[in-house]
Amino acid sequence: MGTLPRSRDAITLGRRGAVVAGALVLVVCVWLTVWTPGARAAYRPYPVSFSVPDAVLAAAVSSTTPPPGANDWSCKPGAAHPRPVVLVHGLLANMVDDWDTMAPLLADNGFCVYTFTYGTDPGEAYFGGVQPMEQSAPQLAAFVARVLAATGASKVDLVGHSEGTLMPRYYMEFLGGAAKVDHYVMLTPIWHGTDVGGLATVEALGAELDPSAIATVNALFGTATTCASCSEFLTGSSFMQHLNAGGMALPGVTYTNIVTKYDELVVPYTSGLLTAPGVTNFTLQDQCPTDFSDHLTVAFDPTAAQDMLNALDPTHARPVPCTVVLPGVGAPLPPGGVGLG
Repeated sequence: MGTLPRSRDAITLGRRGAVVAGALVLVVCVWLTVWTPGARAAYRPYPVSFSVPDAVLAAAVSSTTPPPGANDWSCKPGAAHPRPVVLVHGLLANMVDDWDTMAPLLADNGFCVYTFTYGTDPGEAYFGGVQPMEQSAPQLAAFVARVLAATGASKVDLVGHSEGTLMPRYYMEFLGGAAKVDHYVMLTPIWHGTDVGGLATVEALGAELDPSAIATVNALFGTATTCASCSEFLTGSSFMQHLNAGGMALPGVTYTNIVTKYDELVVPYTSGLLTAPGVTNFTLQDQCPTDFSDHLTVAFDPTAAQDMLNALDPTHARPVPCTVVLPGVGAPLPPGGVGLG
């Protein structure tokens, strides 16, 4: 009888040892799942929000801190995603409020992601893209050169929104950028200019009578800042004529256009569509009838996000999700099935 307690102690210790050993094995398995190449796809280090208000709040806190997942200068592209992705924001936006959704989503899916704010007025860090696009394009050229030097890649993929679908075309056509771009995903693109509010017509007529018409259009476009780039967007502007004179889609670059029928700034929305070799067009409502994204919200849209991922990684293309998306709000309910799922 004197040996029985010792036997129970031994059994207890053995069970505890087994539990500890099991816990250690679990920890090792989780570590391997998270950090082993190829298995990392099941792990999302960055939360992804499809909410416009979340992005506005993030930019209000700091418009100079890159969005989650962006600008890791130690990131090295792997075989699955050999090209870094450069995100180019839209007019009156910045790298934070435009890319709060797409930057972490791309990073979670294994891409090296980079972004910056361009075209601001001196001393102004929040409203980007207001300088003439000819002046913003060299800033993009310098940023792409920095990304290529840091990553060792020979080309980048571009993802642009609004002005970010137009200004990079100047970089590609006139500053040698086409040789450094493989794929160009365009959210609410502007291939043919816009006649929003009839301003293109107003400018065309007014310019013949009064040279100040362009300044008037700029003032109507601008909010909280001057906007030297605004008249350049208009259909028939000298900028659009110069940009399109030699053609549109460039050989050697693959383009993906993603448009919404409810675009209130690209008018008509079909200005974002182009029929040409190497160009694929998506209209969000053709894929998801409950998607009511306006011009701004496309950068936070789950369907557009999957179209983007499929374009950049067609080998692992997935069906696009369909959920309710509200203009100026995004997806009220967390959408499933985007990227890693």
